[in-house]
Amino acid sequence: MVRIPMIVATLAALAMGGTAAGLPVDVAPLAAPDAFSVAGRPTGLPADLWRAASAVTARAVLPRLAARPLSPAAAALARRILATGAPGPAGSDAGMAGLRASALLALGDAGAAAVILARAPGLGRSAELSRAAAESALVAGDDARSCAVAQALGVGRDDVYWLRLRSYCLALAGETAQAQLTFDLAQAQARDPIYARLMTAKLAGGGGPGAASIRNGLDRALSRSLGLAVEPAAGEPKGPTWDLTTLQDDIGGVAGIIASGQAVPEGALGALIQAAGDADSKARGRLQSAALLAAALSPQLAPDDRARLAGFALAGGKAPAGRSLALDDAASRKLMGETALLVLWTAAEAGAAGPGVVDRAQIVRALAQVGLEADARAFAVEGLVALK
Repeated sequence: MVRIPMIVATLAALAMGGTAAGLPVDVAPLAAPDAFSVAGRPTGLPADLWRAASAVTARAVLPRLAARPLSPAAAALARRILATGAPGPAGSDAGMAGLRASALLALGDAGAAAVILARAPGLGRSAELSRAAAESALVAGDDARSCAVAQALGVGRDDVYWLRLRSYCLALAGETAQAQLTFDLAQAQARDPIYARLMTAKLAGGGGPGAASIRNGLDRALSRSLGLAVEPAAGEPKGPTWDLTTLQDDIGGVAGIIASGQAVPEGALGALIQAAGDADSKARGRLQSAALLAAALSPQLAPDDRARLAGFALAGGKAPAGRSLALDDAASRKLMGETALLVLWTAAEAGAAGPGVVDRAQIVRALAQVGLEADARAFAVEGLVALK
């Protein structure tokens, strides 16, 4: 029988780099996960998603995804790439993990954000990561956890967000005078009429708060604490859906084929391109836009179709020329994550309606080139539906 003390001694020797049977044992600490390696949920995307991606690009894009409304196709793409667990761009850090989680929260994927934050080390050393953790707790209804995160924060404590949160936490603790003082400091730094309305009602004992707000976790928590009706945060978000019945027959058939996941037959694409080229001035812009979006999904165009497309005179895109060039380069090199980030940069600047046709066609082509086929189709159909 092996005695327990012997086992303990052996394990201790191993832990100190000793030997178990005359053989040296190397002991190395496990590396902490980077900003993207923890999966928020299964997405089906590959482990090399972020191959050769730029951390500089990620830092530029992630805050925009949390701050700006996205179209349904863009939001679905953002949730998918950000929930994927894969080694991130070189230089990813705790702050970027916070930006990633904050974007997922803003995009309605609170579950994925919570999973990522549960594995993120060093909350108190990163203001971005701590803010994401605080917001995640507020969305989940765990005010105590959020206040604990604010209390433990070691950097950036004077940022207006933390002043606002501390004012709320002080009010919850019944320290009304200190809560009022902190609220005044926050308002002096940056006025926010919605937060001010809700927090003023909280400090006054709940009278006259007005309508609920779910812009962010803090607004949601304030509204909930004031007894306002707040819908619970949704589970895993659904993908975008489209009402194709609004489309006229001349493009509705092609839109239906794209939405179903099928390739548009060469003959159908050629007929649409020819009709767009021959259309009168009233229908020309709509048909040429539809033809451009459909053609962007085609890996190879017939010579006559290519010639007709070359004559389409649609208004130019709004994306900067440098970003368009960068997107073409990333797509040609099959850099899936970098391509998606550059697409989302343009999509965030375009807002809830999504990019215009020219930018959208480039986006569709780039996403299809790197293997994000479903997302390419979503952008194409979203653009077609807007043409009506």
